[in-house]
Amino acid sequence: MKAVASSSSSLSLSHIATLHRIGACSLLSRRTFVSPMDDAPPHGGKENKADQMRECRGKEACEFSPRTEHHVSDRILPHILNLYASRATPHDFEIYADDASFEDPLMSAHGLKQIKSAFYSVAKVFSESRIVEYTVKENLISPGKYEILIDNKQYYKFLGRNIDMISLIRLHVENDKVIRHEDWWDKKPLKNRDTVKIPMVGITLETLRRGSMMATHVMMGFGKDPAV
Repeated sequence: MKAVASSSSSLSLSHIATLHRIGACSLLSRRTFVSPMDDAPPHGGKENKADQMRECRGKEACEFSPRTEHHVSDRILPHILNLYASRATPHDFEIYADDASFEDPLMSAHGLKQIKSAFYSVAKVFSESRIVEYTVKENLISPGKYEILIDNKQYYKFLGRNIDMISLIRLHVENDKVIRHEDWWDKKPLKNRDTVKIPMVGITLETLRRGSMMATHVMMGFGKDPAV
């Protein structure tokens, strides 16, 4: 599934000249995409100058240049789209560290094998699934460490019923590997002992998610890759 960047407002020549004169800053990349449905023609146009500019935080402005620099999300995003579209292959899970974790409101997975079970199970539950729209923001936290935020809309079909959902996918990346993957449904933080008023309630919810994950892990053969 190929994502196409949507158009945004163009920069004036004066703005570009100003950005050339001032120093570089920490990387912050923001892009908006719409995923075409199956073989439907892509929507939107070419990337414009606003999409090629690195934005800045704080008082420092950043240097304007065409989008030729490396973005960690460019490599990771196609695999994330495959996972949510129920077409994951063993290759798609190579973006994760061996001790990575994944968590959403239903499951809490620890380790690559459990993450495989979590996503391989999607095709067992839903007849269709995919991310249909998304916006990507990539933050450089420190050398080799990134935070990737995917603001998205997801579509599922369950027992003939269409289900639309918005979510915020948060990926923590170190040394080109995802070490933490969180899916915040309705963009709400996951409930745990640190985010609820009564810690015992949070601990109970964490336990339930771990139990759900273990049941799924057993059902999916402990993360066994499907036969090709």
